[in-house]
Amino acid sequence: MEKKQQTFSVWYLLIALLTLFMIQIVLLTPDSETLSYRDFKTLLKAGKVSELTVGTRTISGRLKTGELEGLLPKEKIERLKRLNGEGARFTTVRVEDPSLIEDLETAKVDYSGKVEETWVGTLLAWILPALIFFGLWIFFVRRMSATSGLMQIGKSQAKVYMEKETKVTFDDIAGIDEAKAELMEVVEFLKSPEKYRRLGGKIPKGVLIVGAPGTGKTLLAKAVAGEAKVPFFTISGSEFVEMFVGVGAARVRDLFAQAQEKAPCIIFIDELDALGKARGINPMISHEEREQTLNQLLTEMDGFDTAKGVIIMAATNRPEILDPALLRPGRFDRHVALDRPDLNGREKILKVHVKQITLAPQVDLRAIAAKVPGFVGADLANLVNEAALLAARKGKEAVEAADFDEAIDRIVAGLEKKNRVMNPKEKETVAYHESGHALIAEYRPHVDRVSKISIIPRGIAALGYTQQQPTEDRYLLKKAELLDRLDVLLGGRVAEEIIFADVSTGAQDDLQRATDLARHMVTQFGMSERLGLATHGEEPSPFLRVPTLPGPREYSERTAQAIDEEIENLLQEAHHRVKETLTTRRGMLERLAKLLLEREVVDRPMLDRLLVEAPLKNGMAA
Repeated sequence: MEKKQQTFSVWYLLIALLTLFMIQIVLLTPDSETLSYRDFKTLLKAGKVSELTVGTRTISGRLKTGELEGLLPKEKIERLKRLNGEGARFTTVRVEDPSLIEDLETAKVDYSGKVEETWVGTLLAWILPALIFFGLWIFFVRRMSATSGLMQIGKSQAKVYMEKETKVTFDDIAGIDEAKAELMEVVEFLKSPEKYRRLGGKIPKGVLIVGAPGTGKTLLAKAVAGEAKVPFFTISGSEFVEMFVGVGAARVRDLFAQAQEKAPCIIFIDELDALGKARGINPMISHEEREQTLNQLLTEMDGFDTAKGVIIMAATNRPEILDPALLRPGRFDRHVALDRPDLNGREKILKVHVKQITLAPQVDLRAIAAKVPGFVGADLANLVNEAALLAARKGKEAVEAADFDEAIDRIVAGLEKKNRVMNPKEKETVAYHESGHALIAEYRPHVDRVSKISIIPRGIAALGYTQQQPTEDRYLLKKAELLDRLDVLLGGRVAEEIIFADVSTGAQDDLQRATDLARHMVTQFGMSERLGLATHGEEPSPFLRVPTLPGPREYSERTAQAIDEEIENLLQEAHHRVKETLTTRRGMLERLAKLLLEREVVDRPMLDRLLVEAPLKNGMAA
C-alpha cells in the first residue's frame, strides 16, 4: 500500500528557530543582573557585597541581604529582588582599577580570581545551537517522502495499488468483451500459475493495449489487477525521462526490483510512446537519455522471469511509432486492440455509468446511444455527468431524456450562447445556410436523417448546426454514399448563392471537409476513373508498424496535376447537383428558413410536418 507522503514545510524551519531561541534564553542566559562598574564600587563601599569572583574581563559576585534603597536606581533594585531577593547575583565589566584589591580588603570581602576560557563561551553560544539545528534538520528531512528530493532522484515514481485499493473488476467494464476475454488468460495465470506450468506453457511477458484516447486502456489494466487480486504498479512513460542523464535507466531498474519483491504483480506503463519511441526515427535530433532509458527497459524485460508472476502491461494510442524491439516476441508479444464501441457497446457502457444516477422511467439508453456514434467510454461518462448536472441545475428529481439531448448538443456543438447578438441579416444568412444542409440531407438517399436544426450560436465559432442521427453503425462506405455526403457539405454554401446571389465566410469548415473528402476519394480510395486503381496519397500508418522518414512523393507532376483536376471535378459536379436540387425546391428552402428564424430550433417532428406539404416522389419528399 502506498505510504502517505509528508511534504516539507517552512513551519519546520520556524519551529527549529524558535527552539534555538528558547535554548538561548533558558540555557545560555545567566540568572544575574548586570551592573555598571560605578554601581559596583558604590555597593562595595557600602558593605553590600558578600563574595566576589574577579576574572580577566568580568567581575561577578553576590550581594548581602539588606536594604539597597539609595544605593542603586529603583528599577535595578526591583530586578535584583525578582532574581533572588536582596542576595541576588550580579555581574559587571572589569576596568583597570589599581585600588580594587585595597577596597576589597577594606570591605573584608571574600574574593577569588578566575581565568576565563573564551572558547567555552563560543562553543555554547554558536557551535552547540548549530549542532542542535543540524540535528533537527536531519530529523525533519527523514520524515519527508522516500521518493522526494535529489537523494531519491533515481527511485522509481511508480504508485503501488493493492487489490483493495484498485476496486476495479471486469464487471465495471462494458463494451469491450473481446478485450476482456483476451486478458482473462492473464488473470488465470496470476491466480493459478501451476495450471500453465504443468504443461510447460509460458505466459506472455508483456501485453500492449492499443486504442484511441478514452477507450478504457488504463481501466482495463486495473481491472486485470483487481480480478487477480495482485499488486498493481502504475507509472507514465514520461516519468522515466528526466533532464539528468541516467536517471530514467535507474528508475527502470528500481521499478523492476520492486516488482520482483512483490511478485506476483502487474507493472502498467501508461503512454508507452513517450518512452518507447522508435530509435533513429529522426537522425537530426538526438535523445540520448530517452534511448538509454528504452535500452534499460528492453534489458529488464529480457532479464526478468515470468515464472515469478510479474506481468508487464502498457497502453498507447500511437503504436505505429513504437520501437520494433519492444514489439518482438518475448517482450510485448500480445497486442489487445480497443476499438470505438458499437451501438450495443455504447448502451452497455451507459448502463454502467448511470448506476449512480437517478433516471426518469421514460429514458431509453439505447436511443441515447444511437445519437452518439463514435463516442468512447470517456465521452459517454462525460455525457452522463453533463446530463445529471443539467437536471440538478433545473431542480429536477430525476434525469430525463431532454437532459441527455441537451448534454449531447453541449458536447458536440459547444456551449449555447443565447446572449450573442447577431444582426438580422446575419441571422437570416445562417438560417438559409442550415436549411440548405438539412434539405440536401433529406433529398439524398444515402445519408443520415436530420434530427435537429438550430441557428442558436454554440461554441467558439458555430453560428448554427444541423444534427444528423445515423440509423446504424457503418464501417464501409460506397462511392454513392460519399458523393451524397459531399452534397450535404456543400448544401449551405449553395443555398446562400441561390437566395442572396452572394456567399459568406460561414462555409469555411464545410469547404475544408468537402475538399478533404474529395481528395481521399481520389488519392486513397481509387474512386477516380481517370487515375485508376493506384493510390497516390501518403501511406497510412498500418497497425504496429514504424513509419519511415518522409521522402519525395512517388508520382510525377503530371499525376499531381491530374489529382488536382479530379478533386476540382468532384467538387464542381457536387455543386451542380446541389444547386439543381435547391433551385427546384426553393419554396421549401424559404419556408424552412422562415420557420428557423421564428423558432430558432426545428426538431424532427416539425421538419416532417413541413416536408409533408411537398408532393411525394419515389417514396421521398420531393
